[in-house]
Amino acid sequence: MIAPVVDITWLTAHRDDVVLADVRWYLDGRSGLAAYEKGHLPGAVFIDLDAALARPGSAAEGRHPLPEPETFAAAMSAAGIGDTTTVIAYDDAGGVIAARLIWMLRTLGCEAALLDGGFFAYDGEPSTATPRPAPAAFTPREWPAERLVSLAQTTEGGHVLLDARDRPRFAGETEPVDPRAGHIPGARNLPCRENVDAEGRFLPVAQLRERFASVGVDGSTHVVSYCGSGVTACHNLIALEHAGLGRGRLFPGSWSQYSHTDRPAATGD
Repeated sequence: MIAPVVDITWLTAHRDDVVLADVRWYLDGRSGLAAYEKGHLPGAVFIDLDAALARPGSAAEGRHPLPEPETFAAAMSAAGIGDTTTVIAYDDAGGVIAARLIWMLRTLGCEAALLDGGFFAYDGEPSTATPRPAPAAFTPREWPAERLVSLAQTTEGGHVLLDARDRPRFAGETEPVDPRAGHIPGARNLPCRENVDAEGRFLPVAQLRERFASVGVDGSTHVVSYCGSGVTACHNLIALEHAGLGRGRLFPGSWSQYSHTDRPAATGD
């Protein structure tokens, strides 16, 4: 399988052999589609997080539950992505949003990688042309149970539970979206946005391994990742694999599901 992260040099050399996907989305309500239409990497198709990579949220399941397999397959097909297509995805936030698509595809056994540096890795003129790809054959497949954990399983033990949110949200100092502040008891904070440098490129593998080691992840541990709604948590899972520390599991409901329950919440470090 292709490495989980590739650089712009790799993309340039393989451009005719891949589908390039723009997966911009913003928690503050800005439109990812509007950003795409204003300018994107030439030839990129737009993938809508809410429509293609999640089904409608609820208090019972969280803001971004995984989509039904048929919905995801239809969205991929419409974007020209088939069962054997190699997909390279990017955003303008260090990959923390695009990682959701890449994790989903890799979880299904598809060839997919994040573009290191994302939108800003490209030094040419952005394009405003909208590609019209021919539909491709993408087979609906169930999300593998071994790559996921449920709400109940998060506190069962036997794994290191990583919270990908920024430190103030983890500590319970602020909570802009969900009904309660704090984190799942026992979780360790590994903010996904700190996996990359100021230019949105992944830290060197040695530094990533040090980051994971600081929260008790050394390649011999089972890892579960969560965030606010199961999106940016995927960035920690991609970083984990990129660092050569194995493949973890996702808690899709994340804090947006947990915080609607009466389960205990922790605050502080």
